[in-house]
Amino acid sequence: MAGTRTEPFERRTRPVRIAPIDAAVRTGDDGTWYLRSTLELGPYPQRITEALTTWAQRAPDRVFLAQRAETGSWRSITYADTLERARRIAQALLDRELSPERPILILSGNSVEHGLLALAAMHVGVPYAPVAPAYSLQSTDYAALRRIVHSIEPGLVFAADGAAFEPALTEVLPHDIELVTCTPGTATSSTSFAALDATPTAAVDAAHRRVTADTVAKVLFTSGSTGRPKGVINTQRMLCANQEMLRSVLRFLGDEPPIICDWSPWNHTAGGNHNFGLVLYNGGTLYIDDGRPVPGAFDATVRNLREIACTAHFAVPRLYELLLPHLRRDPVLRDTFFRRLRLLFYAAAGLGQRFWNELREFAIESCGEEILIMSGYGATETAPFAFSTGAAGAGAGMIGLPAPGLELKLTPVADALEGRVRGPSITPGYWRDDAQTRAALDEEGFYRLGDAMRFVDAGDPRKGLLFEGRLAEDFKLSTGTWVRVGPLRARLLAAASGYAQDVVIAGQDRPYPTALVVPHLAACRALAGADDDATADDVLTHPRVVSAFQRAFEELARASTGSSTHVARVLLLDEPPSLAASEITVKGSLNQKEMLSNRAALVDELYAEPPSPRVIACDIPQRGARHP
Repeated sequence: MAGTRTEPFERRTRPVRIAPIDAAVRTGDDGTWYLRSTLELGPYPQRITEALTTWAQRAPDRVFLAQRAETGSWRSITYADTLERARRIAQALLDRELSPERPILILSGNSVEHGLLALAAMHVGVPYAPVAPAYSLQSTDYAALRRIVHSIEPGLVFAADGAAFEPALTEVLPHDIELVTCTPGTATSSTSFAALDATPTAAVDAAHRRVTADTVAKVLFTSGSTGRPKGVINTQRMLCANQEMLRSVLRFLGDEPPIICDWSPWNHTAGGNHNFGLVLYNGGTLYIDDGRPVPGAFDATVRNLREIACTAHFAVPRLYELLLPHLRRDPVLRDTFFRRLRLLFYAAAGLGQRFWNELREFAIESCGEEILIMSGYGATETAPFAFSTGAAGAGAGMIGLPAPGLELKLTPVADALEGRVRGPSITPGYWRDDAQTRAALDEEGFYRLGDAMRFVDAGDPRKGLLFEGRLAEDFKLSTGTWVRVGPLRARLLAAASGYAQDVVIAGQDRPYPTALVVPHLAACRALAGADDDATADDVLTHPRVVSAFQRAFEELARASTGSSTHVARVLLLDEPPSLAASEITVKGSLNQKEMLSNRAALVDELYAEPPSPRVIACDIPQRGARHP
């Protein structure tokens, strides 16, 4: 078990080749900063499937994709077989006259068939749009799916399990669009995926040659954390340049073929571009994890990680948080997890210090070395890799410096600096939406990220940047004071580390900020000493749980610098965020706007006088301030 080592131990990090991160910096007269990586971006191919052709020649028998079969064993496909199958499917797509005017819509999740169809489409220049299965399987009105179908106007739709997707397809899919399934439904007619098997002709090679760097490879719909999803155009140049950016920084990817076991959905840029692309570009192997980092689905992930010794993990912090208890009690898992591991990478949210410390201790206990932990930053519009912390490792809120080939512009907006980027991996715009495209670019052609950033050290910009949250989420109190939601949210999560899973900040046009807290129910249950059958309400009203949150947020209030840097009242949510109600995005982050709208009555309760019994008051009067 971690923590049992008694003999002296010299801490050392397992060697891993990471390029040094640095940037050239200049400033404008208006307070604007410009940063560019000092690393040169190497050459990259014009088409992403050139990597498939390369590895099919160099390592034809190496496994590219593997997926659990119903028997429990892994079914896999090699690079040579992937190229052959992709070419045969590509011919079938051309036979159907699919094109940018008649693209492909993929409704189901990660699978070997999904990967083959995507590669075939990109090989011959047919755009495809993978969308979150939740839009079909968890929605009640299919509104988001209906908008996407209307936007894409597909010529072919793929849904692996016809029966599972049948209710959505019956409601949304026009009758004249071909549906392809692996297993058919009963009420809708479909083509078998196996029927997409045609003998390749010269037309496949001709279509491949017509694919250029500007050809649309795919359309990815944003998760909608601050609004409705938008269709982000991903060109071949974006995908190829972004993978070369990754390899320019993570140089160890060229030392040995990467092996990853990953659940990240391919309809999202992290899974479909970063992780899938990283394996393809570097000739590695991707084991498709059939689990997810949520209760009830994580056992499958643990089972897979007990078998697959990965060289790196690129994941959301939630995966590491859920994995730690299993690493603590399962020596086989611990040994497999750390055996070949070179890097732990997280993004999309912060990793709590407690979890970070435990990961380091487990690594030392298992292999005698620390594993480098890195972080970064990206967006659907950036393909996604855009910033990296490099070999110096990550820290709270750290996103590092721009990737090779990217220019960063930090523009003053109100009292913040908005990040804007320009380079070969940046989207040219939004699918069939000229107005959104024009609004996304500034006068110099930089893409507006909409996120605030600040320097770790204002006196030395080369030390890197900190993420400061979405500017669209910031608001003013009734006093006229701005509340920076990103930094405040980060402070709240740090204060309640281990017990708060997420928070929603309220207070627009109100006298002080408050928060709706999404609790980490399992941790709160343990704190309360409650049985598994105890209700969420019983757990969250337990005196020990209430006291823990009150102490944490009161300490934050004592250390705060003003009314906008802490919350005066909080309410613990006994009803989790709902995907169907658009409160949670398909990548698992909260949609702050929808949460505040849907739970307006709870926000009102936070400001009611006198406060209700379940509202926790956390304000500490400072310098004569009124206690609400």
